[in-house]
Amino acid sequence: MREMLEGGPLDVLTGDYLAELTMLILGKDAMKDPALGYARTFVRQAEDCLGLALERGVRIVSNAGGLNPAGLADRLREVSVGLGLDVRIAHVEGDDVRPQGAELGLGDAALTANAYLGGFGIAAALREGADVVVTGRVTDASLVVGAGIAHHGWTPTSYDELAGAVVAGHVLECGTQATGGNFSGFRELFRSGVDPSLPLGFPLAELAADGSSVITKHRGTGGAVTVDTVTAQLVYEIQGPHYLNPDVTTDLRSVRLEQAGPDRVAVSGVTGQAPPERLKVCVNELGGWRNSVELVLTGLEVEAKADWVREQLAPRLTAASVTWSQLPTPTADADSEEGASVLLRCTVMDPEPGPVGREFTAAAVELALASYPGFTMTGPPAQPTPYGVYRPAYVDRSAVTHTVVHADGRREVVPEPTEWSTVDDRAGLRPSPYPAPADSLNRRMPLGTFVHARSGDKGGDANLGLWVAHDGTDAAKHDARVTWLTKLISPRKVRELVPEARDLEVEVYPLPNLGGVNVIIRGLLGAGVAASTRFDPQAKGLGEWVRSRVVHIQEGLL
Repeated sequence: MREMLEGGPLDVLTGDYLAELTMLILGKDAMKDPALGYARTFVRQAEDCLGLALERGVRIVSNAGGLNPAGLADRLREVSVGLGLDVRIAHVEGDDVRPQGAELGLGDAALTANAYLGGFGIAAALREGADVVVTGRVTDASLVVGAGIAHHGWTPTSYDELAGAVVAGHVLECGTQATGGNFSGFRELFRSGVDPSLPLGFPLAELAADGSSVITKHRGTGGAVTVDTVTAQLVYEIQGPHYLNPDVTTDLRSVRLEQAGPDRVAVSGVTGQAPPERLKVCVNELGGWRNSVELVLTGLEVEAKADWVREQLAPRLTAASVTWSQLPTPTADADSEEGASVLLRCTVMDPEPGPVGREFTAAAVELALASYPGFTMTGPPAQPTPYGVYRPAYVDRSAVTHTVVHADGRREVVPEPTEWSTVDDRAGLRPSPYPAPADSLNRRMPLGTFVHARSGDKGGDANLGLWVAHDGTDAAKHDARVTWLTKLISPRKVRELVPEARDLEVEVYPLPNLGGVNVIIRGLLGAGVAASTRFDPQAKGLGEWVRSRVVHIQEGLL
């Protein structure tokens, strides 16, 4: 926060603190102390930076209120008084639908149930002079959308402008992921002169009245803003070609990116239409208890060693769910013991803590001197931990009262849109067969030879964005590569590249303006990150794995 305030001129500083998993964590906090439920790290940042923000005339907008935006607003007022400052603090509430859970069909066992709100409440607070606006579960992009509405005077039917702000907000929401963080082309950035030892700078958006924007960063900060780094965040954790926001439906196929100078990427052409009629709800429920042990197998015959220890443990495991990880192959003739070793993980889950507690860990420990040669574990047995199950739901807007509590205590209900639209994302699926020239002479090479990737989670689904790198090749070759990639990445090919998906629903959506495709693998992550037993429960490394897979690439594209 201080870096952004000191680094250059800003009108509004936004901060996104909420993920589906964060809501679960805040729900557990609120169970222990009802006065909590907000992001306490934000309070520490505010203590450090409120005076600086006031001095520089920068408004702060954040969804750090989580489950208790009113509580966070009160805490910030205490901080303001303690610092001797006069800060006008407003908050937005109304997203919590848990009290109506049963009548809304959400069940009565939800730990959290929060509808995603839009940006017009934030805009109302800013127009009334708030210095700080904290919210509950607004969409990540709504922080930027609300600021744009307040500044430019957009109305609920300014669909293209709102859609442009949604794109800008989506690019900014994960911070340095837009400036080189988690970027598959990181070595290209270093070759271009980016200092790998310098902390990555945070992105900012220059948001125009027509909804277009320029993504950039403060001078002197690390990382880079390029078409590829922006694309990497743009395709992150999206679904189909339509990005549904409470204020507008954004057509991601319309987005155009252009390098407009060093560390400046212009975003233009974004179109939108009326928002969806219902609001999405993030529901988290307590699923039970989980635990795991990680066994080390070294040297020869690791498959036989794994078979034996599984047979020994199986009769002792009483948990409702028992999952063993896949066994990798150790390096042949390894020159280090670590290189000669592989890990075998057993994860257990149960509604009760007993079967995943001492019953489970004792069974593993008691084999320490009575199983395969070289038996050891990566760490001592742990206590069972509770886990949550995420699921999306949808409610009528009438179930939500989107409310702004202004700095002076006045309450204002934000009117809901009066126009709706429905979209059929199936119409945007990749056609099969894909119209493209026939393959010619090709070579077997990693997909990542000239393809970037970014992946992540959407509940139990995995999202994978793939696009052709802007690596200096001429426009004709780049376009040919895009055609090749879009032809290659079919649902069948995805199941081949990701064998875990062979029995799952796979959707592929071409994004020609971005030079790539978006892939959704339904159910790959089970019941979501907190309940997933995958090695990579949030699919963060899925894209890099897929890039490493060997495919046939035509000679003329290399």
